[in-house]
Amino acid sequence: MSELPPLPLFYRAPEALSLQRHQDWRLKEGDYGFAAATPYVPVVVGEFVAAARHYPILFVDAAVASPVALLGLGEDNLFVTDGVWAEGMHIPAYVRRYPFGFVATDDADQFALIADAGSDRFDPSGEEGVALFEDGKPSALTRQALEFCEAYRRDATATGALCEALKENDLLVPRRADITLPGGRKLGVDGFLVVDAAKFAALEDATVLAWHKNGWLAVIHYHLASLDHFNALLVRQGAFATAAEPSQADATPTAA
Repeated sequence: MSELPPLPLFYRAPEALSLQRHQDWRLKEGDYGFAAATPYVPVVVGEFVAAARHYPILFVDAAVASPVALLGLGEDNLFVTDGVWAEGMHIPAYVRRYPFGFVATDDADQFALIADAGSDRFDPSGEEGVALFEDGKPSALTRQALEFCEAYRRDATATGALCEALKENDLLVPRRADITLPGGRKLGVDGFLVVDAAKFAALEDATVLAWHKNGWLAVIHYHLASLDHFNALLVRQGAFATAAEPSQADATPTAA
């Protein structure tokens, strides 16, 4: 028996949204606690400008590389505290669209809006929250979710084209970062790729012109500039580690 493909990040029980199955469902208010234990999330080209102001943007080493915003150097998202995203920091579109999403249908050109039935924000009883359907039609909330996910899908398609071009031109190279936190704890960040700046600068003129016209040059420059945020992330990780350590007064004594 073949294994099922892994579920997308955050999703536990995604279902194609339909009037028959979800006519009574409502969406409750929620927070970003679902992303608190996620040290990186996908980003798309349309948000590189915003994301590059706050996070290192790296590429996941896979068959088709995908860009991600690095949110922590360990196992936690350093920008979510008690379900609240750090004020003033860009929240990736992948996070903002949850608990909705898109899935391809049997028709390669068609996509369906999905809802993660595993999210505690959905109320199937229809007693609390905003309705997904009204008078047998998608509500304003559902239409907004559909528009947002459709825009995200278009951006994801453009992002895939960029990543394919980067790999075809052999511009992505593996990098590893080894860091030592205050107190001596060591962390290693690996399994990621970055654009090789020297190879990028040596691209042929025809390629540079083509990439300039479709906006890829700017996107790559934002990626390279974002790598400077590693130092700020290291400081944030150190503060997080210090806050997580029990104080001397709170420590549990052990027998000698």
